[in-house]
Amino acid sequence: MHVADFLTHRALLTPNRVALVDLHTGQRHSYADLNARANRAANFLRGLGVAKGDRVALLVHNSVVYLDLLFGLMKIGAIFAPLNWRLNARELIYILQDLEPKVMLVGPKFEQTLDEMRSQLAVRRFVGVEGTRLEGAIEYESALAQASRSEPPRPTLTGDDPCCILYTSGTTGLPKGALIPHRQVLWNAINTVVSWGLTEGDISPIFTPLFHTGGLFAFLTPIFYAGGRVVLARGFDAEVSLRVIEEEGCTVILGVPTLFKMWREASYYRKADFGRVHFFISGGAPCPADLMQAWREEKGVVFRQGYGLTEVGPNCFSMTDEESTRKAGSVGKPVFHSRMRLVDPHALADVRTSETGELLISGPHVCAGYWRKPEATREALLPNPDPAWPWPWFRTGDMARRDEEGFYTIVGRFKDMIISGGENIYAAEVEAVLRQHPAVAECALIGKPDETWGEVGLMVVVLKPGADAHADELKDFCAQRLARYKVPKEIIFTDALPYSPYGKVMKSDLKRRYVK
Repeated sequence: MHVADFLTHRALLTPNRVALVDLHTGQRHSYADLNARANRAANFLRGLGVAKGDRVALLVHNSVVYLDLLFGLMKIGAIFAPLNWRLNARELIYILQDLEPKVMLVGPKFEQTLDEMRSQLAVRRFVGVEGTRLEGAIEYESALAQASRSEPPRPTLTGDDPCCILYTSGTTGLPKGALIPHRQVLWNAINTVVSWGLTEGDISPIFTPLFHTGGLFAFLTPIFYAGGRVVLARGFDAEVSLRVIEEEGCTVILGVPTLFKMWREASYYRKADFGRVHFFISGGAPCPADLMQAWREEKGVVFRQGYGLTEVGPNCFSMTDEESTRKAGSVGKPVFHSRMRLVDPHALADVRTSETGELLISGPHVCAGYWRKPEATREALLPNPDPAWPWPWFRTGDMARRDEEGFYTIVGRFKDMIISGGENIYAAEVEAVLRQHPAVAECALIGKPDETWGEVGLMVVVLKPGADAHADELKDFCAQRLARYKVPKEIIFTDALPYSPYGKVMKSDLKRRYVK
């Protein structure tokens, strides 16, 4: 079981249990059905010459095809590379030229994007998904129906063999392809099931894109490991998704802060019954404390803050229901099969309890590095001299604190840290405070050179529609909640913050715009 092909085992243990509800097609797939589809996909792609180590790219909205390829390619040792369909053709060209997939599957609405890219790609075969017609391409559904549903011949695989390449955000440079080995998928599932208490009775909806680690690995693979059920949505509609949570009896729900905000603003939110939900968990970015508190008070639910990265998996910490309220703002304690350190980011020496340091994570759930980027891999993965724990330490770039009880709190990115008069200011901490102001919708803190202090904080603010606030008012609001040196020295208002296709604020753009 060092290889993450647990769909095969689930099909043996619980073949007739419903594993997937596809809201787009209305189909309910059993574990046996999904495993047969994965076998057919593997055998079809083998027929196109796909073998161990070859990459297969997918450009399509959320679909059962993601599961076909994820588990089908695992069986034959090939590598699944789902593409961010929010990217434009120019951005995708860079990724595809770096990836060099042998086969690329393309879904509806992406024909024009492919036309713009095709002359610059060296892809051997294209496959049209869901009726997508491409020149010289194979039609996926027909090919799948004709392929054998028998288990394909298995190559020799180890836990370190890659099964996915997921491209990470390029906020500070070009995207990098994180090499996700079989062991990372497997141990993320084990850690999540053990540390979060998932069972075969759990049902989880997926409203986030499956090209992200959160969509693929936060609940989908752990739920399958436990034998539960996944409800897959093609896109996100606040009203519809609230009804889905009710009607499908969902028990564990992942969202990003934007989704929780949209749900709370939806008309159905007040009457929504979350009686079967064990807990909600927010990931992808820090969730405003007032938003989490509002959900707790208004709906009586358990609301947790999650933490993870593509390179270490989406589920790295855990806490109990009681702790999620008592330790609001914390991400919890490390999951079961994992180790954590907080170090000085320059000297890499461990910091003391309650001091801020860069978070290092080690365990079998850590990635194997970056595709074709040995230097970036060496910078990110530090050797571990402990022979009893052979996994390297991954440098997350996130700054965190650990309290006396062992609970961790993320305070910001190391690259976002501002040093003002010798004091460290963590952007995420200041942003979290200002977002509590009733007039503030979004905000981002960046550093600005200063003759006296070396660097000071400049806050860029987006106000809520119809709201009014001035800079001095917002500074006073911060001053009542933060040390003086953390209060932004300048506040600028704008209509919108620049976001990357991965949903992160492009602070490099803000610096180019506002820092002269």
